[in-house]
Amino acid sequence: MKKKIVAMLLAGGQGSRLGILTSNMAKPAVPFGGKYRIIDFPLSNCVNSDIDTVGVLTQYRPLALNSYLGTGQHWDLDRTNGGVFVLPPYMTEQVGQWYSGTANAIWQNREFVDQYDPDYVLILSGDHIYKMNYAQMLRQHQKKEAAATIAVIKVPMEEAHRFGIMNTDEFDRIVSFEEKPKNPKSNNASMGIYIFNWKLLKEYMARDDADPNSDNDFGKNIIPAMLDGGETMIAFPFEGYWKDVGTLSSLWEANMDLLGNPPVLDLNDPAWRIYTKNPIMPPHYVGDTAVISDSLVTEGCVVKGEVRHSVLFCGSIVEEGAVVEDSIVFPRAVIGKGCKLHKAIVGENAHLPENCIVGAPARDFDHVDNKLTGDITLIGNDVHLTAGVYVPCGAVVNQELIEQKEKEAAQ
Repeated sequence: MKKKIVAMLLAGGQGSRLGILTSNMAKPAVPFGGKYRIIDFPLSNCVNSDIDTVGVLTQYRPLALNSYLGTGQHWDLDRTNGGVFVLPPYMTEQVGQWYSGTANAIWQNREFVDQYDPDYVLILSGDHIYKMNYAQMLRQHQKKEAAATIAVIKVPMEEAHRFGIMNTDEFDRIVSFEEKPKNPKSNNASMGIYIFNWKLLKEYMARDDADPNSDNDFGKNIIPAMLDGGETMIAFPFEGYWKDVGTLSSLWEANMDLLGNPPVLDLNDPAWRIYTKNPIMPPHYVGDTAVISDSLVTEGCVVKGEVRHSVLFCGSIVEEGAVVEDSIVFPRAVIGKGCKLHKAIVGENAHLPENCIVGAPARDFDHVDNKLTGDITLIGNDVHLTAGVYVPCGAVVNQELIEQKEKEAAQ
């Protein structure tokens, strides 16, 4: 069945800057906002934009993501004609090949796109938090008769050197592109969201694939080649909330953006729902001595202590006398009696027994100089701490580290 547009979602990133949170899962599968996963946002944007065919390109640690997506029914993407499809790296009868770049990932899956014979292809990243109407972007693409349309967002000028910058004229036509320039000419940052005319894109990808010196990347290769080829390329300005959650600090900040009145990012918008796959959980329980303020507490949680300016995922437990502040507690984690958490991320199924101190403010305790976490303390998935242990601000703890310490102590 012919489709006007097919979406291709790049979800194979390792996410090394998220540290031990992505040691057993791809970055788009990381929990977010109490009940979601990062990938829920681009998938929900597709559904809300009436795009019903989505290829999800996986590579690094795909098992958790594949299991999570299933048939796509939770996003209304279990369609007879279309739906959501998980696309691992392409295998031939002789050899398998990892994706060598973002453009190569699409090139390897061109046969998947071709079966729908679309006029356009939408390229998305799986690690951004935002709500966006892709249908509006497509309408502009068609109106401007563009070969490519690239979503851009204004960033502070002092931060523009961290992004791919699209320099435009007064008609939003892209006249030049700079990849992380030292002296940027504008602050129109590429969001990594593209609409291409499919047949034309295939021509450019074929030439790029034949170049042994290419990085096979949209930003580094395809977009500059199309500009050099004189193609009409248009910027689509976006003014809503957008966050690249590729680092621990940005992931923590994006979760904190859900708090406050009003929140910076509103997830209670009936006109633009964010769909997700959630286990069936009982209602959350709040004890008679519990204190909860400025926080998100999801179904299945049990709160008997204090939770302040924090996000609690489904099934997490905060026991009596525990204080959770400025923190993110992932699904089914247990915060024991008398524990103190400050600006921490606690992984799935982690267990903090009584009287643990995690991420205490640097003014009171030692601070670990960690370029990965900054002043955020990270407790990994399935970690079981020892009662009364002190984990300093900025530290990273996983189960392997605990086992190593136990061996050293036994020797």
